[in-house]
Amino acid sequence: MMQPGQPLIDVHQCVSYCVGSFGQGLDHPECIAWGCDGFAYAGGEGGQIYRIDIVAGTFEQFATTPGFVGGICQDSDHNLYACVGSGVYRITPGGAVSLYSDGDYGEKMLAPNYPVFDADGNLYVSDAGTWGESNGRVFCIRPGGHSDVWSEYPKTFPNGLCLSPDGKYLYVAASLNQPRIERIFINDDGTPGSREIVTSVPQSVPDGIAFDDEGSLYISCYRPDRIWRYRENEGLEVL
Repeated sequence: MMQPGQPLIDVHQCVSYCVGSFGQGLDHPECIAWGCDGFAYAGGEGGQIYRIDIVAGTFEQFATTPGFVGGICQDSDHNLYACVGSGVYRITPGGAVSLYSDGDYGEKMLAPNYPVFDADGNLYVSDAGTWGESNGRVFCIRPGGHSDVWSEYPKTFPNGLCLSPDGKYLYVAASLNQPRIERIFINDDGTPGSREIVTSVPQSVPDGIAFDDEGSLYISCYRPDRIWRYRENEGLEVL
C-alpha cells in the first residue's frame, strides 16, 4: 500500500529529459506549452523563444522578446503569446514579436504571469502583482486586443491558469497566503461568477497547473521541487 506523501512515480525510472543538457540546454525555461502544430514551446531568461521537437529531441531559438519569458500559449493560427515584463507579446511562427496588450488605459498590468485561451478566443492572463502586496488580479484580452480586469481575485500572487475540461471554470494557482488552487465560474455572458477554493497546497508555492483528459489536476511547484496530482475524490498526491 502506498504511504502518504510517497511519490506516485520513480523519477529515476519514469522521467527523462527530452532536449538539452547541462550547460547546453534551454535558458531557465519558466513554462512549456504544447502547440497545435506538433511542437512544444518554451521561453528563456534572456527573452528567448524556443521551438522544441519532442520526437527528434532538438530545439531552436526562433525569436527574442524584450525580457524574461513567463507563461506562454498558442492560438489556432500558431501564434504564441508570452508574458514578458509588464505586457503580453505575440510571436508569429516566423519570429516577429509585437506587444499584444499591457492592460487597458486605466488599469495597466503589473506582472503578467500566465496566459490561457478559451474556446471563443478570449485570453485570460494572471497578473501576479507585486510579491507580498496582495494586489494581483486576472485580465481578459478579447479577440483583437481589447483588455480589461476580468477579476480582482485572487489577490495573493495569482500564478498559473487553466480552464476546466468543460470550459466552465477558470482555475488559478494562488502562490501566497495561503497557497491554494481556486476556481472562478465563467458566466454565460463571460463575466466572472462565484469563486471557491478547490484545494490548499500546504508548504508549497504552487506555480503551473493543467488538467489531463481524465480530469486530474496537476500542480507544479516553484518550491519545493514537486508536482502534485489532485483528484476530487482522492485529494492531493505527490507525483
